Amino acid sequence: MRIRSSTINDPSPISHTRILLRTAIVSRIVLLTLTVIWRSILSPYDTSASINPYCLSSTTTATATVLFPRIAVAIENGIVWDSVYFVRIAQCGYEYEQTYAFLPLLPFCISILSRTVFQPLIPLVGHRAVLALSGYFLSNISFVFAALFLYRLSVIILKDPEASLRASTLFCFNPASIFYSSIYSESLYALLSIGGLYFLISGADNLAAILLALSGCARSNGVLNAGYIGFQTMHQAYDALFLQKNPFGRWFSTIFPVKTVAKFSACITDTLNCIMLNYSLCEAMA
Repeated sequence: MRIRSSTINDPSPISHTRILLRTAIVSRIVLLTLTVIWRSILSPYDTSASINPYCLSSTTTATATVLFPRIAVAIENGIVWDSVYFVRIAQCGYEYEQTYAFLPLLPFCISILSRTVFQPLIPLVGHRAVLALSGYFLSNISFVFAALFLYRLSVIILKDPEASLRASTLFCFNPASIFYSSIYSESLYALLSIGGLYFLISGADNLAAILLALSGCARSNGVLNAGYIGFQTMHQAYDALFLQKNPFGRWFSTIFPVKTVAKFSACITDTLNCIMLNYSLCEAMA
């Protein structure tokens, strides 16, 4: 199922990549700005942001002082809905049964970022606010790269850089865009799924398998991505059995003309590639 297109070396996709990169970044900045504005005007429906009991495994009850408590509160007010669970898991691990519904990849990445890149900010705004910043950073960066991979994947399948750019731009402003800039697993899952499909079609099977497997650690519906690997395996088995020079292939060609079977196989492959692109988008927005 390896499809290689000369449009990848065309200069127009390079300029399109730059345009899309700017578009994706601007879309995240605009969305985050609108989020801050609306939260300052209206009271949030979900009031769970302030709920932050001590970890069950913690033996201390002392509250660490921070240099900028107002900024810390403003950041922590964005931890609502499912973000509460992701941040809580990153902070305390899996404490309660209901937290098992949230898979560990996003909390793990948040925890790593908070202990490395954003660790110097802990004395300034506190640990929980740093976890939130790590989550926001991870989600928005993942979205930008997911948009770039979507463009590359679309160029290979559609063989039309202009249409691919329009599709990727619409992806940046899709109705579910707020979830891609929140501490949710949608952005990370979209990056792993779309990136995995791009590498699968490009022929980097091992990297594709790793990314698609990791997508199953981000969201439960990631297990469906195994179907792409299964389809590729079936396609390779068909090539080995019917198109290569072996006794069974020669016997099969006497019954069914090889050219007819090859055209049918190519038609099925093109159809499944388009379905694969559409399904990856539906999965990413689910």
